[in-house]
Amino acid sequence: MGRYLVESALNRNHEVTLSNRGQSNPDLYPDIEQIHGDRDGELDKLGNRTWDAVIDTCGYYPRIVSASAKYLSDKVKHYIFISSISVYSDLSKPGVDENSPVGTIEDATIEEITEDSYGPLKALCERAVEKYFTNRTLIVRPGLIVGPHDLSDRFSYWVYRIAKGGKALAPEPKNYNVQYIDVRDLSDWIIKMIEDKKTGIFNGIGPDHKLTMLDFLSKCSKVFSSNTEFIWVNQQFLEKNKVENWTDLPIWISEKKYAGMMLASCAKAFANGLKFRPLEDTIKDTLNYNQTRPKDYQWKAGLTSEREAELLNKWNTGK
Repeated sequence: MGRYLVESALNRNHEVTLSNRGQSNPDLYPDIEQIHGDRDGELDKLGNRTWDAVIDTCGYYPRIVSASAKYLSDKVKHYIFISSISVYSDLSKPGVDENSPVGTIEDATIEEITEDSYGPLKALCERAVEKYFTNRTLIVRPGLIVGPHDLSDRFSYWVYRIAKGGKALAPEPKNYNVQYIDVRDLSDWIIKMIEDKKTGIFNGIGPDHKLTMLDFLSKCSKVFSSNTEFIWVNQQFLEKNKVENWTDLPIWISEKKYAGMMLASCAKAFANGLKFRPLEDTIKDTLNYNQTRPKDYQWKAGLTSEREAELLNKWNTGK
């Protein structure tokens, strides 16, 4: 999100300061003030400067977030914390909203990200910010963030795979609900929320209409005018052949405890101006970004061509 938050802010004529370690893409914004230092132990490098708002995109552990919030409490007016929809304790049912209970963890001092710790730790980070920025906190809980420069490859895999054409393995049910948000739409909205001095908690996800897996894959195929033939296979087959949720077939989650993960309520964000560009634009821009990658790029999500062919062969032979 970082680069698109910067671009959104600059496009709206804001003055931006970047605080990071200076390790990833250090030459990306040569004309923007940068303060290099590790937030874990080097907050003093920020000095006694003051800002209207701070956007925290990389808070994972309560201890570190708490230190940041405490240090900035008298230097910043508005703290924006990027959390996650994973904070909710029960994602098995559709319709989780900002009032739904969040997860807890027995050891709040643990600093290891796992499937079980990620959400509860994010929830504790939210609480840490609110402690020092009472009534001055904007918490955004996104789901799947997609678009150019997405390093997770979850959305990108499908765009790449369908553009390639041929027979593509797709997971049933076809009416599986898909939620995502283009990073640029999310960033633009966050900057506008800061301008409007909005506080509170918001699920930040979309689209603002029902989108099924069939709709999504068909849209990709239409955008590229590809000859892709979707081979829809059932969940029993996928589970039997140890096809992993969310990674081997991104976006697809068969586990009952996550049945509502792609069915979160975003009415509050919609009512506060969250808007979306056409899905076609996100698909095209994602492919354009993918094409800038090295030819030997190792995908972080999705099936390899060999694994997909193996599964399709098993499906066709009834194994």
